[in-house]
This record gives sequence, C-alpha cells and structure tokens, in this order.
Amino acid sequence: MGIDLVAGGKSKKTKRTAPRSNDVYIKLLVKLYRFLTRRTGSSFNGIILKRLIMSRVNRPPLSLSRLSSLMKGKDGQIAVLVGSITDDIRVHEIPAMKVAALRFTETARARIEKAGGECLTFDQLALRAPLGQNTVLLRGSRKAREAVRHFGPAPGVPHSHTKPYVRSKGRKFEKARGKRNSKGFRV
Repeated sequence: MGIDLVAGGKSKKTKRTAPRSNDVYIKLLVKLYRFLTRRTGSSFNGIILKRLIMSRVNRPPLSLSRLSSLMKGKDGQIAVLVGSITDDIRVHEIPAMKVAALRFTETARARIEKAGGECLTFDQLALRAPLGQNTVLLRGSRKAREAVRHFGPAPGVPHSHTKPYVRSKGRKFEKARGKRNSKGFRV
C-alpha cells in the first residue's frame, strides 16, 4: 500500500501560499505583490511577497538605531522592511531617510519625519519602485526574542548557556547542585 497522491494523500508542498492573518490590508498587499511578481518577474517583488505571507515571529522588528547604522552611506535609497520599525531612545541623532515598512510605532514615525525623512507604505513603494530600484532590503534579527534564550541543551548540562524557566532569580532558584563548584559540581 502506498500513498494515493492523486486523491490528495501526502502534501508535498508545505510552504505557505497565503497569509494566515485576517488583516485585510495585508491581504490586499499580498494581492498587489502577487500581481507585480507575476507581471514584472522581479525577484525583489517575489521576496516582498514571500515575507508578507510569513508568520509574525518571522517578521521581526527593527529599531531606529539599527536602521540608521545599516543605512549609513546609502543616502537617496529607500530602506524596505517587511515588519515594524520601533523607536530607540538610546540614539539621539538620526539621519533623514526614506523608509517603507508594514508599520511604525508612533514615536518612530514622529522621529523619522522630524529628521526630514519619509515613512512609506508598501502600496506607495510599489508606485515609486515597482522593480525595487534604489532600495535596500532589510530585516530584523529573529534570534532577538526572549523565548530564544530558553532554546538549546537543557539548563544544567555542562557548557549549556540556556536560560532556565524559573519563577524568579535568587539564591533558592536553580543555584545549588549542578550549578556551583562548592556544591559538588565538577565538569
């Protein structure tokens, strides 16, 4: 007995073809970029489409400080990020730059516009750069989530730097045997 592929047995394609989100604006953008990808054959549009369909965990945010450092020496180009642009109070001066993103936090938008920059939506970007000309495609760090610190070999295993799930940080919580030399722990 094998798998009846004609009857739709085993799904060979596990890639997302449409966004899971019910957000009508994302659905409209997917429609627009699906059209552009088909009609222009531009790989830039294909990448934008693929990222619009991704889950939220795979669309990590990017801070203003990171954005300004990545855009150094690229004046006149449009920064493109399929995700959110967040503010960073640690940086005081930001250069004037054009940024296209899915969303901006209120303070990030205000600071970009105050510096003489511009915040674009993806439909505006499609009109300005239908083939992705003069753009810089960026993305945030996926590993920056706090949850990622708990992944890896079990906490307590030699040479593991995995963060344990503990109620609070203190003397009584995961600090005795298996953690300290004074409590009989030898690697």
